[in-house]
Amino acid sequence: MGVFAGILPRTSIKLAARLTGAAALCLVLAACQTSDIYSNVPIDRAAGSSANIDSLTAVIQSNPRDASAYNTRGIAYGQAGRLDKAMEDFNTALKLDPNSYQAFANRALVERRRGNMPNAIADYDRALRINPAYDTALIGRGNTYRLMGRYNEALRDFDEAIRRNSYDARAFHNRGLIYQAQGQHTFAIEDFSTAIVLNPKAEEPYTARGISYLKINDPAAALSDLSDAVNLDKNSAMAWAGRGVALEMQGKYTDAVRSYNRALGLDSNNDLAREGLGRAQRAQQQASR
Repeated sequence: MGVFAGILPRTSIKLAARLTGAAALCLVLAACQTSDIYSNVPIDRAAGSSANIDSLTAVIQSNPRDASAYNTRGIAYGQAGRLDKAMEDFNTALKLDPNSYQAFANRALVERRRGNMPNAIADYDRALRINPAYDTALIGRGNTYRLMGRYNEALRDFDEAIRRNSYDARAFHNRGLIYQAQGQHTFAIEDFSTAIVLNPKAEEPYTARGISYLKINDPAAALSDLSDAVNLDKNSAMAWAGRGVALEMQGKYTDAVRSYNRALGLDSNNDLAREGLGRAQRAQQQASR
């Protein structure tokens, strides 16, 4: 703080604090991107419960040559986050039925979650060679390309998925994420809006569209979307953190602090919320002087 700060009128001090916060927010938004939403599968511990797995294992024991039974149990293991067990079942399913495009696509998702992107692409390719009309594999491959930063190939897959089925919210959402990563927020917002119309109960497109609104400096629209997002999923740390940014941009520091704290309560490693909380608290102190 400069030596003349002590003689600034109170209103000028508040303005200076707001300007400093705005500069910090510009840096935050430059790094804020919803690149991970829709790319991870939520962990469902119930799917991997002993009772469920025992039931699926009983089906396998009654017909050990049934590839679909191994594929089904593999899905349950994958949903529960037991990726090694899921991989074993998908491998067995494919030994029994080398033409199971569903098992190839499911194994690809496990590979992607394990960070083995080239293996995931290879499995999605196999699934699509067996069944070129299998849109799940097409969207899965596009999403893997997106996570690898291979945007042209990802766009090709999503465009094709949308051409085949213009009602697939996943394709619009993931294409929007590419536009968002490229800074093309008008296109991103349009795709997120379509995804919301097609699936208004999904939290992720609201969060993604809210982030793009933040990046084009429309905190009011962002706040609306991010509030809808947390209403749909109160456990979305990303939505709470983004909501904090929107409130901070509007000078609503007390509410911003609450949102940031909520985000950190859900994810203590959320850098956006942790840095935002410090800024909002400092702005509160400045405004009260």
